[in-house]
Amino acid sequence: MSNGTVAVQSNGDGRVGKRIENYTAFWQKDMKKEDKVDTENRLENYTDVVNGYYDGATELYEYGWARSFHFSRFYKGEAFAASLARHEHYLASQMVLRPGMRVLDVGCGVGGPAREIARFADVHVVGLNNNDFQIQRARRYTKEADLEGQVEFVKGDFMKLAEQFGPNSFDAVYAIEATVHAPTWEGVYGEIFKVLKPGGVFGVYEWCMTDSWDPSIPSHKELAHEIEFGNGIPEMRPIRLARQAIQTVGFEILHEEDLADRPDEVPWYYPLEGDIRKAQTAWDYFTVWRMSWSGKLVTHNFMRIAEFLGFLPKGTYEVGESLKVAGDALVKGGKMKLFTPMYLVVAKKPAQD
Repeated sequence: MSNGTVAVQSNGDGRVGKRIENYTAFWQKDMKKEDKVDTENRLENYTDVVNGYYDGATELYEYGWARSFHFSRFYKGEAFAASLARHEHYLASQMVLRPGMRVLDVGCGVGGPAREIARFADVHVVGLNNNDFQIQRARRYTKEADLEGQVEFVKGDFMKLAEQFGPNSFDAVYAIEATVHAPTWEGVYGEIFKVLKPGGVFGVYEWCMTDSWDPSIPSHKELAHEIEFGNGIPEMRPIRLARQAIQTVGFEILHEEDLADRPDEVPWYYPLEGDIRKAQTAWDYFTVWRMSWSGKLVTHNFMRIAEFLGFLPKGTYEVGESLKVAGDALVKGGKMKLFTPMYLVVAKKPAQD
């Protein structure tokens, strides 16, 4: 973002601001429940939960992270941007994407991975997103990158893919840290299965609690809820349920691994720690600083003032506060090996006889 500040959203008819306000009010109500969180309500209203969250969080993500809304592994001395790109290349390589393929990006954000994978594998990517604000930004960035002929974006619900695209429409489908927002994994994976051509491949980086996570332990359950609250997620679930869901809908798993469980010298969550001494390159100092206590102080004070003056929709500051909860919870989950943002599965839809 220019001048190191958070850009102001285009809030024309007020719908964006209203959804952000509804989102923060929803979670405030949820957090006040004395006995248990209202998971059922969040699952039933997942579209509103996710849209309200990303209306408020998108520009904060771009400012504090990048235009690729995902985590990645790091080699020692590797630049932050290079790590994000390599993570996307690794997925494309594991899926064996080839020139000319028609590929669906499920939950494409503002299109960072779609543009990178289109260039890397020379494929045509269709990015699916249910958030108007993100689609507008994705199209603008893609035009700036001169990739409009290779990357396109459509609005749609990933729980209704077959209804929108028809069966057997894509050679490959991938999802990068997006399908965790689905009310059920069986539902979204089943829709992906339907739109894939026979023999087509599905690749996913999934957000999961690891199988060491035990919801009967209060601290484990609280950690999962902090991740849900801070990231607009209806329900966090363990790896074993993701694996089970992929197989249940008919996929044959070709490869699976938790990339966060590799013995990397530099952990995937290091930028969230905000320790500028750990910045991998000089260019990355600013990225890491934005996650530090002083960086958060500057950003959130700016948001508070901008929202008060009407330059940011009401509720944006509260979304920003939820992101602070998220960052702390993700670091804690990563250190304790209770959470992973990169459970990788590459699966195949069986070919017809």
